[in-house]
Amino acid sequence: MARSYSVYDVFTDRKLAGNPLAVIFDGDDLSEEAMQAITREINLSETVFVQPSNNPAYAAKLRIFTPGRELPFAGHPTVGTAIALAERTHGDTNRDLVTVLEENVGPVRCAVRLREGEASFAEFDLPRKSQQAVMPLDKLGMADALSLKVTEIGFENHVPSIWSAGVPFLLIPVHDVGAAQRVEFDPQLWEKIVPFVDGALASAYVYCRGGVNHVAKFHARMFASGMGIAEDPATGSAAAALSGAIHHFDRLTDGHHPIMIEQGVEMGRPSFIHLHIDVDGGAISNARIGGQAVRLASGTLDL
Repeated sequence: MARSYSVYDVFTDRKLAGNPLAVIFDGDDLSEEAMQAITREINLSETVFVQPSNNPAYAAKLRIFTPGRELPFAGHPTVGTAIALAERTHGDTNRDLVTVLEENVGPVRCAVRLREGEASFAEFDLPRKSQQAVMPLDKLGMADALSLKVTEIGFENHVPSIWSAGVPFLLIPVHDVGAAQRVEFDPQLWEKIVPFVDGALASAYVYCRGGVNHVAKFHARMFASGMGIAEDPATGSAAAALSGAIHHFDRLTDGHHPIMIEQGVEMGRPSFIHLHIDVDGGAISNARIGGQAVRLASGTLDL
């Protein structure tokens, strides 16, 4: 059977940057084993299989796979697939759309902006607010696994902590961009010191204030050996988790807080993730993740 697919570069407005994503549009009759095998064959950080939803209010059901396992939710697949489906339906037109995608984490509401001659943009409401998992953490072990000095772990009042908005991450603040760029990740050491959260190995998300690009408020890197990803150029689900840590440590005031996160710089694939946090009564009332995406390739899989 010929199955159509597209490859998008996500969280960027230009090709060969950002985080690449494969979108398989005809994935409704594939087994879980087949989807995992196809994902390993394509060998991008994530591949999405689009299936019809049983709920007519949802545009589609998404199955999201890394080379290592299926995910209940992920940011760049949500942004990329929302744009891919909108462009597939409406082409290169000026249009604003609101759609709902069904993911294993639950329904995800997305807004898509199509503009002729420009990279399309999509953003989604977090299906779950970021929650902290409090457990003992080995700061010295983290430093060893990242090839940093223990004194380079942390900045201001930010300390390592575990947060999840559907996928758990061990968020590791580092002193500055220079420290983040010096990270050499050792997956064997990481697996010895990192805890499991909800049955999954927490991935490493290194972050600091500032960035190489002047628009960025935070600079980040993400390593996920447990998912089969050596390093990820853009991780929306980690940015979603980070929203909780930012509010917790920075004590955000009531109101709207737009935050730009850069990632993938060290990989030569700069990515820009738009994070918006709304705070009301001292708590996060809503948070959104957004970014642009451009189509790189389209074709068919003979499977």
